[in-house]
Amino acid sequence: MTLHISTSFDSGAIEVVSLADPGNIQLNIRKDNASEFAQWFHFSLQGAAGLAVTLNFLNAGQCAYPKGWEGYRINASYDRQHWFRIDTRFDGQVMSAKLTPETQQVYFACFEPYSHERHLDLVGSAAASGLGEVQHLGQTLEGRDMTLLQITDTHSASPAGQKRNIWLIARQHPGEAMAEWFAQGFVERLLDGDDPVARVLLAQCVFYVVPNMNPDGAVRGNLRTNAGGANLNREWAAPSPEKSPEVFLVRQKMLEVGVDLNLDAHGDEGLPYNFVVGTEGTAGYSPRIEALEGIFKSSWQATCPDFQTAHGYGRTASGAANPTLATNWVGQQFNCLAFTIEMPFKDNADLPDAVVGWNGERSKRLGASVLLPILAVAGQLR
Repeated sequence: MTLHISTSFDSGAIEVVSLADPGNIQLNIRKDNASEFAQWFHFSLQGAAGLAVTLNFLNAGQCAYPKGWEGYRINASYDRQHWFRIDTRFDGQVMSAKLTPETQQVYFACFEPYSHERHLDLVGSAAASGLGEVQHLGQTLEGRDMTLLQITDTHSASPAGQKRNIWLIARQHPGEAMAEWFAQGFVERLLDGDDPVARVLLAQCVFYVVPNMNPDGAVRGNLRTNAGGANLNREWAAPSPEKSPEVFLVRQKMLEVGVDLNLDAHGDEGLPYNFVVGTEGTAGYSPRIEALEGIFKSSWQATCPDFQTAHGYGRTASGAANPTLATNWVGQQFNCLAFTIEMPFKDNADLPDAVVGWNGERSKRLGASVLLPILAVAGQLR
């Protein structure tokens, strides 16, 4: 059977240079459709059952984050449901991975993908739960829905105006698929009527969840940008319907209902840890916000071994915050607690898994676990 590579599916992305030799399959990682960012890949190889194949990503050293390939292992799957890591090496220029496929078709991806169909299933489950209301905010540049989930206990004794407004936005950068896996775990725990943490929080709070901030980029197989080439996490100071409608629409809703806590879920190519980034560099950062940050992080670290505070980006100097980032804009605008949550593309070095590394299921569990630190601060957000 002749070797064939396909990307004709949701988030498919790769450039084929040569398939002449199974031991030297030559590929290039494709750039986002309207920008220079390149790091995401997702494709299937057909016709290689029983062959020892070597995938050579020739331009890995010229990608957006080449250090992301150091200590990284590629994801593979035979059924698109169960993903595992394979032997991978990076010499500073070319990234190579080896596998002898067990079947005639095998999939490879930068990270375990999160499809648009799965996104629609998540939205549908929230709508059917009786606790979630699906709101249509508008459309993306390519006409896809910008969907917001509003989740609360409408029968609780707390008047609606006294409830805290808790936001989770995910996947501004579409290649960071772990962010939507995180959102799924978060939503599923909120919708679990037998979970006492969820029940208490839904009585006290209204949750606003945008599971996918960048559906166009996700379907296209982009790493960082929307269909028009905008990096959404650099658009928050002045978004426009023409360039970044995704941010424009969500920001409008935030200004309408308010924000007491915002979590922005992302993935980091380089650091093999889960960590958060706060708003210490903004002009409005205060002892009150710093104390809330401390409670949140201490609670999460005490209740979830996958979260840590020793490794991260370091503190931003006072007044040096980039106001175009969601966390900084939201924290400053609403004088509220706001975090960027970063998860690894590689593995959690503190608690590694040799088979799957960091994956979708672990991201889901981390998303569910964040309800406990939210509970720890909920009563002090106003």
